[in-house]
Amino acid sequence: MILNETFNSTSFVIGFLPALFVGIIATLAVCFVIYKKKINSFDKMKEDAKIEAQKILKKADIDGRDLANQYKKEVENDLKTKRQEIFDLQTALTQRETNIDNRDAALIKKETSLEDRAKYLNRQIEETERKEKVLIEKTESIIKELETVANLTQSQAKVEIMSRVESTMDKEIALYMKNREEEAEETATLKAKQILSLAMARHAQEITVEKTTSTISLPSDEMKGRIIGREGRNIKSLEGVLGVDILIDDTPETIVVSCFDPIRREIARRTIEELISDGRIQPGRIEEIADKVRGEIHQSIMDAGNDAVFKLGIGRLPKELVELVGRLKYRTSYAQNGLQHSFEVAKLAGAMAAELGLDQTLAKRAGLLHDIGKAIDFEMDGSHVELGVRMAKKFGEHEVVINSIESHHGDVPQKSVISVLVQAADTLSAARPGARSETLEKYIQRLEQLENITKQFDGVYQSYALQSGRELRVMVLPDKVSDLEAYEIARNIKDKIEKEMNYPGQIKVSVIREYRAQEIAK
Repeated sequence: MILNETFNSTSFVIGFLPALFVGIIATLAVCFVIYKKKINSFDKMKEDAKIEAQKILKKADIDGRDLANQYKKEVENDLKTKRQEIFDLQTALTQRETNIDNRDAALIKKETSLEDRAKYLNRQIEETERKEKVLIEKTESIIKELETVANLTQSQAKVEIMSRVESTMDKEIALYMKNREEEAEETATLKAKQILSLAMARHAQEITVEKTTSTISLPSDEMKGRIIGREGRNIKSLEGVLGVDILIDDTPETIVVSCFDPIRREIARRTIEELISDGRIQPGRIEEIADKVRGEIHQSIMDAGNDAVFKLGIGRLPKELVELVGRLKYRTSYAQNGLQHSFEVAKLAGAMAAELGLDQTLAKRAGLLHDIGKAIDFEMDGSHVELGVRMAKKFGEHEVVINSIESHHGDVPQKSVISVLVQAADTLSAARPGARSETLEKYIQRLEQLENITKQFDGVYQSYALQSGRELRVMVLPDKVSDLEAYEIARNIKDKIEKEMNYPGQIKVSVIREYRAQEIAK
C-alpha cells in the first residue's frame, strides 16, 4: 500500500514538471516582452529628455543673451546718467568759481571805492571843521560888534526878543487855547452823544401815568350798600384790615381806593374785586381774602424781581434784595414806575459801559440797585439814598455798587466811571419825554423862564426853547455882538440857568450869530 502511494506521488511529480517548465518559459517570455517594452519606453523617454534638454538649453541661452543685453543697456544708461551728473556738477563748480572770482573782483573794487570815499570824507570833515572854526570866529566878531552898537549883551538881547514875542503872541495863544477848548468840548460832547444815543436806541420804555388811587367798577349800585355794610361795619373792616381809604361818592357803580402805599393799594383793589366776585362780604371773609391776596402779591413781587435779574443777566442776588427789586414794581416817582426805571437805568448803564470797555455786568447791577431804597422808604426813616446804601452794605454788595447808590444824586463824589454812568443813565431815564409826568402849567413856566433869561443880555433879539426845554437856541445881532462876545453870552446864559433854575437832565445853549448881506435887484 505504501508502495502504491509512493508510485502515485512520483507519477504526479513526473506529470507536473512539463507543465511547470512551460509555465516558467511563458513567464520568462512575458517578462522579456515587458522588459523589451520598458527598454523601448526608456529609450524614447531618454530621447525626449534629450530633445527637451536641448530646447531648455537653447531657451536659456536666448534668455541669458537677452538678460545680458538688458543689463548692458541699464549699465550703459547708468554710466551715461553718471557722466551727465558729473558734467553738470563740473559745470556748476566752474560757474561757482567764476561767480566767486567776479565777487572777489567786485569786493576788491568796492573796497578800493570805500577807501577813496573815506579819504574824500576825511578831507570834507577837515574842510568843514576849518569853515566852522572860521564861522565861529566871524560870529563872535559880529556879536561883539552888535553888542557894541546896541549897548546890550547877548543874554539881554535874548530876553528883550522873548518879551516882545510873548507880548505879540499872547492874543494868538489865548485864541488858540479857546479853539482847542471848543474842539475838545465838541469832541467829548459828540462822543458822549454817540454813546448815549446808542444806549438809548438799544432800550426804550413806554410812557407811564402816575396813579395814587385805584378805581373799582361795581356790578350794580346795590353792591355799594353791601360794601358799606350795616352801620358801616364792612367798610370799616376793609379800611382797618387793608390800611387804605375807600371813597364812595355819587359816581354810579364805582368806588375809589386811595392810599400813598402802592402795594397796600393793590392788595386792597384785588381784595375788594375778589370779595365782589365771591359775594360774601363780611369781616371774617375780608380778613381771609386779604391774607390770600397778600400772599399772591408777595409772590408776584418775587417773580418780578427774579425776572428783572434774569433779563439783565447780572448773576445771583440775595433773596432779600430780589424782593426789594420786585417791590419797586408798585413804586412810582412822578408817574414813572420804579422797577421799569431801575431796569432802564441798568440797561443804559450797561450799554454805555460796554462801549467804554468797562465791566458791563457790574454797571447793570449798580443801575438796577441805585434806587433800591425807594422800596422801603414808606416803612423806614431816611432818604431812599441812605436806605439803599444801608441795604447794599448789609448784603455785601460791591463798593462800586454802593458808591453808585450814594452818588447818583450828587450827595457824595463818584469814585468810579461806572458811578458816573449810573448817574447819567438815571438822568436819561428820568428826563426822556414821557418818562415822568409834569403839569402843563409847570412845563410852560419852565420854557418861558428859559426864554426870559436870554432877554436879559444885550444883543439878543430872539430865543427859542426847543426839545421840551432841553435846548435853548439864542439869536444875536451880528452888528452888536462879535464872535468872541457870542461865546461869552453862551457861557453867561449857561451859568444863569444853573444858578436860577431847577430842571432834569441837561440844557444845551446855542448862540447863533448870522450875518446876512441882502440887496434888492430892481
